[in-house]
Amino acid sequence: MRKTWLTVYVNDNDAFIPEVWAQESLMILENNLVAGMLVHRDFENEIASYGDVVNTRKPATFTAARKVDTDDVTVQNAQATNVPVKLDQHWHTSFMIRDGEESKSFKELREIYLQPALVSIAQAIDEVVLAQAYRFIPAGNVAGKLGTAISKATVIDAREILNTNKVPMTDRRFVICPNMEGDLLNVGDFTKANEVGDNGSAVREGNVGRKFGFDFFMDQNAPSVATGSTVVAGAVNRGVGYAAGATTIVVDGFSAAITNGAWCTIGGDMTPQKITGTTGSGTPVSLTISPGLINAVVNNSVVTVYTPGAINQGSSPTGYAANWNKSMVVNGFAVAPKKGQLVSVDVAAVDQEKIYGAMSTPTTVLMLLDRSLKAAVANSAVVGIGPAGDYGWAFHKNAVTLVTRPLAAPAPGTGALSYVANHNGLAIRTTITYNGTSQGHLVTVDILGGIEVLDTALGCLVCG
Repeated sequence: MRKTWLTVYVNDNDAFIPEVWAQESLMILENNLVAGMLVHRDFENEIASYGDVVNTRKPATFTAARKVDTDDVTVQNAQATNVPVKLDQHWHTSFMIRDGEESKSFKELREIYLQPALVSIAQAIDEVVLAQAYRFIPAGNVAGKLGTAISKATVIDAREILNTNKVPMTDRRFVICPNMEGDLLNVGDFTKANEVGDNGSAVREGNVGRKFGFDFFMDQNAPSVATGSTVVAGAVNRGVGYAAGATTIVVDGFSAAITNGAWCTIGGDMTPQKITGTTGSGTPVSLTISPGLINAVVNNSVVTVYTPGAINQGSSPTGYAANWNKSMVVNGFAVAPKKGQLVSVDVAAVDQEKIYGAMSTPTTVLMLLDRSLKAAVANSAVVGIGPAGDYGWAFHKNAVTLVTRPLAAPAPGTGALSYVANHNGLAIRTTITYNGTSQGHLVTVDILGGIEVLDTALGCLVCG
């Protein structure tokens, strides 16, 4: 009989089996996600494409009714509110494994390529999820003060906001940035074993854990906006100051005009406030702010205005259409905005659907937002940037939903090897093709999703 010989190499392994790469990718992604695993997740094992709209549900609420024996029961609508979510978040990372590296074991390739690739996707998802915290500003759900270390009182304030809004006591989370974690670990109530009842793990492991009804999570992607942005300053000019809720502030001390759409802070309040109108020729004598003071301010409190930029897309077509989700060309920034910094692109009062966060590393001329533009913006439209400081987020799981759907496999006969792995509300695709020009295998890992706020009453922005 004629024998068929198969050459077997010592390093033959799972290096180019897409099922193995996809399952491993999913495991690495889950292990590196923080915020993305804390919100409501909507997943169905149905193939979807970029731009598709899927429908998730905002949980129903009921009101107890009173009756006597002869009354019929009052039947309430048990249908949850439908919330459309556009699948406009297609995260991907691609890398090339050159022919000379094929002899490496799968374990080596995982450590060299796959793990860093999935960490980058996890970081992008977390940045997107955490940017939703800014969307709780318009409802006035803000605790803490920018520039002031968060404390036990800050956590209690956040708890009070959620309690007042009748947020369920279960599934409450509190995401903090590294600076905030350091602040809380310096508070005895969070670390003393005899008071916390954690057998000293907060001290040994630096873990804030569960406190005041919240599960605390430190996320390195939570916004911590450094000082350095170009600012101008004035002061409150009213002897009795202003109470919380004020939206018009008389000011003095400004030496130049203020652009509507800029963001500011006011000493004593120290929460993000958007300037929607000014009075005064050249130098303002009053400012209209949105959403309005969260805390009272006194006379002569410093008003710090963060100089905005503008859209710089003058070529045809000018500006950017609704649903634009790539980088935008901007100008007017002397200092580059920071990753995670609050962004707005209009001069109107704050609207939770039109507040964004800056992704990745913005520059003075290029900016990528956390999600697609809700409405079209014209060339030269004001691009406001939020104040410096640390930003955390206290919320119930159902405040925000992260929707993911499986991506379709490449068409048969294209020479691509592909597999989709899904588990625990996530679905990730791995595709492997051979590139003759680059002499190597191109590996792409990607995930399709969408993000949406379900209920602004279920969370609050935390400033520090």
